[in-house]
Amino acid sequence: MSTDYQQARAALGARLRELRVAHPGGPLTGSELAAHLGWPQSKISKLENGRQTATPEDLRLWAAATGHPDAYDELHARLQGFESHVRSWRRQLASGHRPVQDTWNELVAGASTIHNWEPTMVSGMLQTADYARHVFVRYAELQNSVRDTEEAVRSRMKRQEWLYRPGKKLHVLMWEAALRTLICPPSVLAAQLDRLAGVIGMDTVTLGIVPLHATVRVPPANGFWSFDGRLVITEDWHAELWLDDADTIATYQRVWQGLSESAVFGAEAQHVIAQVRRSLDVR
Repeated sequence: MSTDYQQARAALGARLRELRVAHPGGPLTGSELAAHLGWPQSKISKLENGRQTATPEDLRLWAAATGHPDAYDELHARLQGFESHVRSWRRQLASGHRPVQDTWNELVAGASTIHNWEPTMVSGMLQTADYARHVFVRYAELQNSVRDTEEAVRSRMKRQEWLYRPGKKLHVLMWEAALRTLICPPSVLAAQLDRLAGVIGMDTVTLGIVPLHATVRVPPANGFWSFDGRLVITEDWHAELWLDDADTIATYQRVWQGLSESAVFGAEAQHVIAQVRRSLDVR
């Protein structure tokens, strides 16, 4: 599915191909360029076809190897333009929620450490199928998008297999308000809270709850995800923002640290979850 970010990356790839073909000594094949750079040929293909994001060093080496060292500034400027990748919901949801979930599955699969702050809903990595089903229905109604709820739920549940793989670590912070939001019937929320209580103690999960009465250093605003300290994703009503410049990532890391200082963990987090669970009118 086409996104603004993918289009920008594809445009950069096309420019890289132009430089390779325009080598002063005659066009270079992808294999020749790969051999010269000491890269696998597949990397050349991925970069030119917009399936991999180049690093600044990749671009410097490419410009030099293709005989166009002066092109580096242009290429780097294009890369800097990737700092904020706006992925509109209208475009992303044109084919429903399932493709979006599949994209996230690929992103999560490649990560080792994930940080997630959620102020209004339970983290997608910890949702039950029933809870997720209600979330997708609400958003489909809001965006007037294709209804592929069951396919989207299955994709989200598949993503949670990541939690049971060695070497992975999910750090989740949630505002207590997220535990109380009735985006679903009370019985579904009760089962969801039971699920949250059950993940506390898992080797791959650290769950913190920021109580409503806690003093906070940072306003509990929009939720976000951070992947290995290299990419942050946040969202608004109109779009997702994919952010990968160092300064922006550092800002979100400071936000995370500030919120974590107000959170409770372990038995204290279980106590907050249990209090909310008891307050539900489950019949």
